Amino acid sequence: MLFEAFMRRLIRFGDLTIVRPDGSSFRIEGKPFAHLPPESRPGPMRLRFNDAKVLRRLPFSPALAFGEAYMDEGVTIEEGTLGDLIATFMINAQSEPTAYSRLRATLGRLARVFHQYNPIPKSKQNVAHHYDLSPEMYEMFLDADRQYSCAYFPTGNESLEAAQAAKKRHIAAKLLLEPGQSVLDIGCGWGGMALYLARNFDVSVTGITLSEQQLAVAQKRAAAAGLSDRVRFKLMDYREITERYDRIVSVGMFEHVGARYYPAYFGAVRRALADDGVALIHTIGRTDPPGATNPWLRKYIFPGGYCPALSEIMTAIEAEQLVTCDIEVLRVHYAETLKHWHRRFQAHRAEIAAMLDDRFCRMWEFYLVGSEMAFRHESQVVFQVQLSRSKTAVPETRDYIAAFEAHQQLPIAV
Repeated sequence: MLFEAFMRRLIRFGDLTIVRPDGSSFRIEGKPFAHLPPESRPGPMRLRFNDAKVLRRLPFSPALAFGEAYMDEGVTIEEGTLGDLIATFMINAQSEPTAYSRLRATLGRLARVFHQYNPIPKSKQNVAHHYDLSPEMYEMFLDADRQYSCAYFPTGNESLEAAQAAKKRHIAAKLLLEPGQSVLDIGCGWGGMALYLARNFDVSVTGITLSEQQLAVAQKRAAAAGLSDRVRFKLMDYREITERYDRIVSVGMFEHVGARYYPAYFGAVRRALADDGVALIHTIGRTDPPGATNPWLRKYIFPGGYCPALSEIMTAIEAEQLVTCDIEVLRVHYAETLKHWHRRFQAHRAEIAAMLDDRFCRMWEFYLVGSEMAFRHESQVVFQVQLSRSKTAVPETRDYIAAFEAHQQLPIAV
C-alpha cells in the first residue's frame, strides 16, 4: 500500500503505531532520538486514522493533508502528544530528504509568485483573515499588552508578561530614542509597542495597520492612556507612507510582505527614514536557503505570508543602499513564546470553542503546536535587523544595548 510505504520511508527515528480506518495496524520502530536532549525526545506514539481518504492524500501533500485531517477529526492521537507527533515528522523529514520531497520543495519555491501576490487590497484581505478574528480570543492567550510576536527570555525563566516586557525594552535599546523624536511603527498590531515608546521615551509615534479591529483597539487604548496627543494610529499600507521619521520599528509584520515585495518594503523604509535615523525590523526567518510557506499554514493561518532567509532580506536591503548596523538571531525564544500561548489557549479552550467552534480550536492548536516545533526542530528563527542611512547613526560597539537594559526599567503596559 502506498501510504504504508510512504510512512516507512519517512520514519527513520521514533516509535509510531498507525491504525487504519478498518482497524488493521502496523508499527514503525525507528532509531532512538539519541541526538536530542532527553527532555526533547518524543516518546512512543499511536495514531488512528478515521478517514481512508486521508491515507490516500498524505503521500502527495503530507503537510496539508495531515493538518486538515487533524482539524476535521480524520485522525486521532491515542498515545503521545500532538507536539511529539509533529516533532517526529519534522525531524524525520529533515534527516534524509527524498527526491520526491526535494521536488515538492522546488515546486513550492516556484509557486511563490502566485502564493505571495500581495497588492494592497489583497494584503488587507489577508490581514483580516487572521487579525480580524474575535478580539476576545486574542485576549485569552496573549499577555496583557497583546504582544503577538516573539518574546525575549534573557534568563529563560521569565513569565510571558516579563518576557514580552523584556522584548519591548530590547527593541527600544536598539532604537536609540531621544525625547521629541518621531517614530513610525509599521504593523502596529493592537498598539502596545507604540504606546510603550510614547509613554516611556517622550516621543511621538505613528502606528499603521491594515486590520480594522486592531486599529479600533489601539485607538481606544491610546485614549484610555491619555496618549492620543502623542500616538496616532492609521489604517494604512507601508507603500502609502509619505512622511519621514527619526525612527522606524516593525515587529512581526515583515512576514506578511512576501518575497516579491521586499524591494517595495525596504524602498518605503529608506524613503521614510531620516538621514541620521535608525530602523529596527523584527521578523521570523529561516536559517536554511529560500523556500516556500507550509501549504497548510498558508491556506488556513497566514495567506500570503512567508518567512525569509537572511540572504533574501539582505539582497533587498543592499539594493536600497541602507546600512546594516546590527543583526541578532533569536533562536528558541519564539518556541518558548508559543509554548506559553498554547497553554493559555488550552486554559480557555471551552470559551473559545463557544465563540468560534471546536474545529477552529483544533486548527489553532495545530498552528500553535506546529509553530513551536518548527522553532525547536526546523530552521525557523527570529531576525532583528537594525538599519540606518548613515554609518555613524549607531555606536561602534554593542555595549550600549546592555547598558540601556541594565538601567531601564521593564516596560509599562498600557
